[in-house]
Amino acid sequence: MTNQGFIDYAKFKVQQWLWHNAENADGISTDDIFVVWYSKTLQNHKALLGTRFANYYFECTYNGDKEEMYVDVYDKVQNVCVKVPDRL
Repeated sequence: MTNQGFIDYAKFKVQQWLWHNAENADGISTDDIFVVWYSKTLQNHKALLGTRFANYYFECTYNGDKEEMYVDVYDKVQNVCVKVPDRL
């Protein structure tokens, strides 16, 4: 699987998950899904994906040995602002 092929497939699977599980996500396209981080090691791929239309975070992992992709879905529970002191 190529790098772009993995990213395209991961976006497609995230899109499908959103269509079936998220409220008001029927019209979301793969163009609305962005890659936050991507890595490839040997035959394996991993990407972290998100969208501004839902409070979910997605981790897609491709196992090249088994030719399987795993999709983990996380829900944003809380957003906390922490003041960083001048001296650490």
